[in-house]
Amino acid sequence: MSKTTLISITGEDQPGLTGSLMRLMAEHDIQVLDIGQAVIHRSLALGLLVSVPQGSGILKELLFHVHELDLQASFTDISSEDYERWVDAHGQPRYIVTLLARAITAEHIARIGSVTHKFDLNIEDIKRLSGRLSLEKQNGQNKACIEFSVRGTVSDPVLVRQEFLVLASELDIDISFQKDTVFRRNRRLVCFDMDSTLIEGEVIDELAVLAGVGEQVSEITERAMRGELDFTESLRKRVALLEGLPESSLNQVYDRLPITEGAGRLIHNLKRVGYRTAILSGGFTFFGRYLQQKLGIDYVYANELELVNGKLSGQVTGEIVDGARKASLMAEIAEREHISLEQVIAVGDGANDLPMLSAAGLGIAFRAKPIVQRRAEHAISTLGLDGILYLLGFSDAQ
Repeated sequence: MSKTTLISITGEDQPGLTGSLMRLMAEHDIQVLDIGQAVIHRSLALGLLVSVPQGSGILKELLFHVHELDLQASFTDISSEDYERWVDAHGQPRYIVTLLARAITAEHIARIGSVTHKFDLNIEDIKRLSGRLSLEKQNGQNKACIEFSVRGTVSDPVLVRQEFLVLASELDIDISFQKDTVFRRNRRLVCFDMDSTLIEGEVIDELAVLAGVGEQVSEITERAMRGELDFTESLRKRVALLEGLPESSLNQVYDRLPITEGAGRLIHNLKRVGYRTAILSGGFTFFGRYLQQKLGIDYVYANELELVNGKLSGQVTGEIVDGARKASLMAEIAEREHISLEQVIAVGDGANDLPMLSAAGLGIAFRAKPIVQRRAEHAISTLGLDGILYLLGFSDAQ
């Protein structure tokens, strides 16, 4: 016969502590049913769920040992009924809630807890993925991220995501809600939009300023990104307004392209672990190739501006890369690389990105227009592109 006991040990962390406890329990043939440990600023919290043989003196020995180490211990007997309920709960689906912000407050966590409670989701584990935050060296580029592992049966994941989206908007933070599947840490391809995603701003708007038609083009761009205009039609209208612009203007814009915060760090780390990357853009190949060289992108598909006698003709050549074409190209690249769509991440900000965001295993609206944020499963607005690493479960330490 044996009894199930929960052992809780707290106090200042010490090197070799866990090993010494395990060696002591090994002498009594103790079965460890569950174990969890956290250390916050040298403060230890260690939990052990163990099966103790009847008549064993291990708990008394542990109490003495812990006291000698200047720690505190408590023991709670668990009934067989409670234990079996705990075992059965393991069969429930697991979800990951990721909180991203420049700094995290108690209110953020409390409000997330309210949503998980509302949908009968139990928080099983909480861990910080971001690095330690200095209080003396804070700046606008700080990153903070906490990951919650929750369990429960969710009948309508879309409803949960919508609740988190509203909360994120109210608190000016980002919250991702995703099912914890084998694919979450096994993605292999990332497809990026270019304008307002990998780079800040829209290239065509910059060219329009040089052509003296900035306001006209900018208005069309905004309407297209909000989904109010057909993308192909809007692109042809905007390019037509650039007719006569000298080729040298492309280099002027090229020289001052601002790359989005976190883009280099994200792509560098993804490539280290074997990811393939692609730019699928409704913008122009001239600038896509620049980014390909600078960031080490594997594939680039965008629109080709026609040049006649060193000037823009006001036309684009070849098949236009619109929303449907982006989704199609993403599927083609995945097939070529022998990657399933579940293993693909798509990142974009405009309405023409929605088809690929919907088709990818992980679709992320990045600093996106409202219509895109509402329809995409995940959104990042407060951090840079490297915030995507947190959604994949990577920590800053890794």
